[in-house]
Amino acid sequence: MKTTQNYSNAQVTWLVILRVFIGWHFMYEGLVKILNPKWTSLPYLLDSKGPASSFFINLTQNDSVMTLVNICNEWSLFCIGFCLILGVFSKLASIGGMILLFAYSLSHPALIETSYMMPFEGSYLWIDKNLVEFAALGALAVFPTSKIIGLDRLLIKILPAGFLKLKLI
Repeated sequence: MKTTQNYSNAQVTWLVILRVFIGWHFMYEGLVKILNPKWTSLPYLLDSKGPASSFFINLTQNDSVMTLVNICNEWSLFCIGFCLILGVFSKLASIGGMILLFAYSLSHPALIETSYMMPFEGSYLWIDKNLVEFAALGALAVFPTSKIIGLDRLLIKILPAGFLKLKLI
């Protein structure tokens, strides 16, 4: 059942602030990695202790695969953040961000008595900052803030109706 909802200015404002803040976090993380030619996800992947640790560790065994993983991670972070900030393809960017964060959580879950090479920024029990941001992106994926304030508002007017049926924005 679909309902039409009018959001208050405060609701829209805070959802847009949330979208921009998460966008900035993603974009900045991607940009820092892109601009650092020595950055690699190799130590992070080798330190995996989650349910899919064997998958992540196996990725590190091939230099070509690692190059692809690094490029995909860097540019995915940057592009997701850029789209969220501008409010363009926000739903797709939110889902993409959720997928990345879920992968990070599979690799490095916040489990009791699990220690990693890089310590967490606090003490977590099951829910860490990745899962909090995952939930926030889920909320952003279902609220049309970019159709109110963002470039998606303009895309709705110029994209063909068939494209809009895909619900990517």
